[in-house]
Amino acid sequence: MSYEAFHDALRDSRFALNHGTGRMPAAGFGTLFRDLDLTTQAVGHALQAGFRHFDCAERYRNEDKVGVAIAEAIASGKVRREELFITTKLWNTNHRPERVAPAFEASCRRLQTDYIDCYLIHTPFAFEPGDNQDPRNAQGEVLYDAGVTLIETWRALERLVDEGRARSIGLSDITLPALQELVAEARIKPAVVQVESHPYLPEWELLEFCRAHGIILLAFAPLGHGMTPNVLEDAVLSGIAQRVQKTPAQVALAWSVQRGAAFLTTSTSVGHIRENFDISTLPVRAMVEIREEITTRVRFNSVVETGVPGFIARKP
Repeated sequence: MSYEAFHDALRDSRFALNHGTGRMPAAGFGTLFRDLDLTTQAVGHALQAGFRHFDCAERYRNEDKVGVAIAEAIASGKVRREELFITTKLWNTNHRPERVAPAFEASCRRLQTDYIDCYLIHTPFAFEPGDNQDPRNAQGEVLYDAGVTLIETWRALERLVDEGRARSIGLSDITLPALQELVAEARIKPAVVQVESHPYLPEWELLEFCRAHGIILLAFAPLGHGMTPNVLEDAVLSGIAQRVQKTPAQVALAWSVQRGAAFLTTSTSVGHIRENFDISTLPVRAMVEIREEITTRVRFNSVVETGVPGFIARKP
């Protein structure tokens, strides 16, 4: 019997947030595109495919185009705002507490929403404040801001929760030691931690810490971002895909949700968008195979070391 022969609710999974009443859809759609002009159309396709979780950022420079797609869908009655989970991020140049609220309000205006479901600190690295998102010196080196600490920035995010504007808050591109330090000091604990994670970078230790503290681990590049070594060409994933009559991508995404991690995929292709949402529950045997038989370990994005994004979407 095919695993596609019955309805499977895995793609509709939602994870409870550790504060507030919200629930994050496990299947998320990322909005970082090489061609920003394709943003509105791609988000529209994702909404039509069934995605209700959208991951944005001021750094992506297309929040306004995401906002147009979402506003059109709401106005046409295809979806209600309450059904959506919108995440966006504070960029590195806005870490100083006095810059947080203005940056947040600007994101809300661009996204055409009165509140954000989850507001993340894009990276733990503070850059020199200003309008230039990538400040560098004459030698091309990043200009960091030594005048603010991560916990000071976090306190400003906590105030957004107090005011009801951000339903939840979290961090992106953070290491386990840095997260442990923040959790120990935070008044409002992070609800979400977004990091690179896939079968070649399972981040089991970080996932266990997040589970223990009720934090959702949100995986970006869950398919390896098309880089070498190619996750989707892995023999273990390919073998499982053949057995369950799914694609290697669908197997990798199902693995993510079943182990308790939400994921983000990005595409402008209608076919890929639909494929990435159409996931089904894997047999227990398959989950064990992926954990025990895939031994390749590689990180594709070096942002956790510098605060500078290591790749942008390159494939349609």
